[in-house]
Amino acid sequence: MIDESVDNSIKGGDVLNDTQLSGIKRLFGKTIDVRVFYGAAALALPFIIFGGFSPALLGEMSGKALAYLTSSWSWLYLISCSLFVLICLVIALSPLGNVRLGKDDEPPEFRFFSWFSMLFSAGMGIGLVFWAGAEPMYHYMDPPIGEGGTVAASRLAFEIFFFHWGLHAWATYVVVGLPIAYFAFRKDQPAIISACLRPLLGDRAADGLFGDVVNVLAIWATIMGVVTSLGMGALQINSGLAHSTGIPAGNAAAAIIIAVITCIFIFSAITGVNKGIRILSLFNVYLMLTLLLFFCIFGPFGYLVNTFGIALWDYVADLIPMSTSLELFDNPGWTGSWTVFYWAWWVAWAPFVGAFIARISRGRTIREFILVVLIAPPLFSYIFSVGLGGTAMWLDMVQNIPIGEAVKQSIEVALFETLSHLPLYGLLVVITNVLIASFFVTSADSATFVISMYSSGGYETEDPGARKRLIIFWGTVLGGLAIVLIFSGGLKALQTASIVGAFPFIFVMYLLVISVLKDLMRERKIRRTQDGKVIA
Repeated sequence: MIDESVDNSIKGGDVLNDTQLSGIKRLFGKTIDVRVFYGAAALALPFIIFGGFSPALLGEMSGKALAYLTSSWSWLYLISCSLFVLICLVIALSPLGNVRLGKDDEPPEFRFFSWFSMLFSAGMGIGLVFWAGAEPMYHYMDPPIGEGGTVAASRLAFEIFFFHWGLHAWATYVVVGLPIAYFAFRKDQPAIISACLRPLLGDRAADGLFGDVVNVLAIWATIMGVVTSLGMGALQINSGLAHSTGIPAGNAAAAIIIAVITCIFIFSAITGVNKGIRILSLFNVYLMLTLLLFFCIFGPFGYLVNTFGIALWDYVADLIPMSTSLELFDNPGWTGSWTVFYWAWWVAWAPFVGAFIARISRGRTIREFILVVLIAPPLFSYIFSVGLGGTAMWLDMVQNIPIGEAVKQSIEVALFETLSHLPLYGLLVVITNVLIASFFVTSADSATFVISMYSSGGYETEDPGARKRLIIFWGTVLGGLAIVLIFSGGLKALQTASIVGAFPFIFVMYLLVISVLKDLMRERKIRRTQDGKVIA
């Protein structure tokens, strides 16, 4: 997708030697888009510097921005993500779903299980490991409606989790991934957001200042969304180490964890781990399956199966009422703190995950792409959440072990507090920390790859040294910003960052939907004219 073309400045044999290149191009490669790179850096670097000198003030200012967005614009997130689900289903089930993301006879690039593993690892990652047990237990203890610690609260808790991690999340990714895959593989356009807007805005606007702004917003949203997950991963590893070894938990320890793993992922990235994303993704899924098998063998298997069936039924039955409500459970405060946060988080991840799932979906039809992305990863997320969260809830409700009280005190301890009451705790701690660290590396590496692609006009520089320097730069930005946010307010600051960072990009997503629909309809009209019948 990104290595078959070259930058306009070096097309047609007009190759510039090193002395003719600007300093930034000599440093990061001839394909670097200088305006986009500087624009994204101008947003990220002051944030890190300011937060480093005054984390408390950064936390205060971010909190005010969050309060404004959740009070004045929460309706936009709620309506938009529900509309994205509807749009995706309409496209998939219409004749447009027959269009292939590539040439008409092009086979899929990856086998199904490898494709699914990469979809899942890119789209959920650390966040699912963090929240699979924590969120159901939190809602069980403090539901948005009714009394906590009851059977009714436990049932509602899983329905809420399914809602937050289901169709709405993955439809948000599809809205970005589909246009990138369609225009890159079928129309041979660069794999950047601005190129997807050419049918709507024209070449001049898409390739000019407006296109640069769009690509900068994509990078910014990606950075803020990914550092949220990286920070959560560090908090969870910190909690696990504190729980199992007695190492004190705190911001300093979390910052050290982020720094160490950032160095690991940067090293792995510059030594070629991008070629192994498929292997790492398969490794992550196999580890999660190992944990699931453990829960099934040593946990309350019958309770877990029953819980899964009830939660899935409740989710499907209430999907439309929840999707069309601007105040879920008549609780606007809860809606803003939870559902709006999740919808903003998915929007923040959309430029990154959308580009990545587009990259691995060459040769799939639009219908297959949409339906598999909407159904397969959410189902696996549901199963994992019931395995972990259901075991935690069973320990609390049936065995009277106060898991819920521990989660109320510190939401980061949910996973390891649950594991500590199961056999082979030492082995489970090792497996779980390896899983979190692996997701950390996979997410950060993939995000750096995508950010580098966006800042290089959709192309990958042919200079290995320049590519490594670009990866090191953006990797350091991700790690540095995650550390700053940890000191600016921990989990709350991370959540705030995702919402604030995602806000501008939601408007770009509407433009992407209109643009891809316009071009799909144009292609269908042309083919009807040529063939005298609909073959879409």
